[in-house]
Amino acid sequence: MADYENILVEREQRPGGEIARIILNRPDKLNAMSTAMNLELRQAANELSKDKDLRAVVLGAAGGKAFVGGADINEMSQLDAPSAREFITNLHLAINEVRMLPVPVIGRIDGFCLGAGLELAAVCDMRVASEGTKLGMPEVRVGMPSVIEAVLLPRIMGWGKAAEILLTGDMLDAQDALICGLVQKVTPKDRIDEQIDAWLGSILSSGPQAVRIQKRLMRQWENLPIDAAIRSAIDAFEESHSGPEPKAYLSRFTRKG
Repeated sequence: MADYENILVEREQRPGGEIARIILNRPDKLNAMSTAMNLELRQAANELSKDKDLRAVVLGAAGGKAFVGGADINEMSQLDAPSAREFITNLHLAINEVRMLPVPVIGRIDGFCLGAGLELAAVCDMRVASEGTKLGMPEVRVGMPSVIEAVLLPRIMGWGKAAEILLTGDMLDAQDALICGLVQKVTPKDRIDEQIDAWLGSILSSGPQAVRIQKRLMRQWENLPIDAAIRSAIDAFEESHSGPEPKAYLSRFTRKG
């Protein structure tokens, strides 16, 4: 794994397998997503996607004040139409690389999670927020629409709540985000890692191949009509039985019986 200036990548071997942590590391800039950070995040996620032994990824940020305060304001203030397209495309490519990781991605949301940060959080499979977290999409307040992975927000939190934050730029607190399903858990700041460890424990106790197939199916279900999604799921069920994992894991229950 390469060395990076704007992110950290840490690997940890646990009894059930290997996990990785991606830590956004520009705390003096509230972890604002610059072009340099975007390129590093894209590369790191791509490298992790090739690790066949990886079981899960935790995506967090340094500093404790912000997950991501948004896209880099200094860069955005210099954009014209052509450079705006290039900037937002590079941001999308980085976020999408995280979205397409073949293992579960847990978002560790602590502090401000705004704009590009909320789009990055949206591609995580599960999200836990600390009690002081504020989440929002303030782009309209600075004269631009919310785009790219903001398209996922209506699916996650419903059209009404998504419209509220996208059209007003207002922020949600952690409890509001929990109620609308934008995050799955809210914890005190000093207990956020306990929830992450609980999720990791469940993932690591499950079949590695089954979890990867399930993740792949979930990405397919986002785009397929219902009947096609069911057919793809039947194919996946057959695929899962081409190896030893179902019998091995089922035997744990039959032995108990």
